[in-house]
Amino acid sequence: MKQSENITDLATALCLAQAQMGGAIKDSNNPFFKSSYADLTSIIKVIKKPLSDNGLSFVQLPITSEGGKGVGVITMLMHSSGQWVQGEYLLPMDKITAQGAGSAITYARRYALQAMAGIPTVDDDAEAAMFRGQPVAQEPPQKRVSKTLVQSVVALVISSQASEETSELVEALAELDEIEKQVIWKQLTTKQKEFVRLTKEM
Repeated sequence: MKQSENITDLATALCLAQAQMGGAIKDSNNPFFKSSYADLTSIIKVIKKPLSDNGLSFVQLPITSEGGKGVGVITMLMHSSGQWVQGEYLLPMDKITAQGAGSAITYARRYALQAMAGIPTVDDDAEAAMFRGQPVAQEPPQKRVSKTLVQSVVALVISSQASEETSELVEALAELDEIEKQVIWKQLTTKQKEFVRLTKEM
């Protein structure tokens, strides 16, 4: 890593910016590993305004390793005072093609920027809000959700997912209030949540 002679103002600004940042939402899917991840757009969306509000900006430039078998980026974080820090992140290419290079550079940009900003990745908007210190809607003490109701709706999600028949599920979801939805949402697996999102926003 390289940096300007003094980074006191930059460090202070980054501390303030990080306090405003949430987590980058895992909104993209990897079909090969059957997992979700936060793509580059999601990461930039989380950090851009907090950085700007505190006099910070960034730039990422593609680089190539000696011999041309690896590519990556130089990520530079800059402050309005002129202070800066930068780091390199290089990756090997499985195939030395334009597509291989583009894919590796995007991957490098994503991880380098996330590391530079110091943000985590999270599964949904509720978790992202928690990282920003914002209140997340929770079940009020006076409201108790029936365990039988929760079990019935979860079972309906499972059966609807298996049969691909969603009309009954759509009707059931429409009858739930927000607190009931929140409690049921916590009982669903990641795949079940994705199925419900596609069926009807919960």
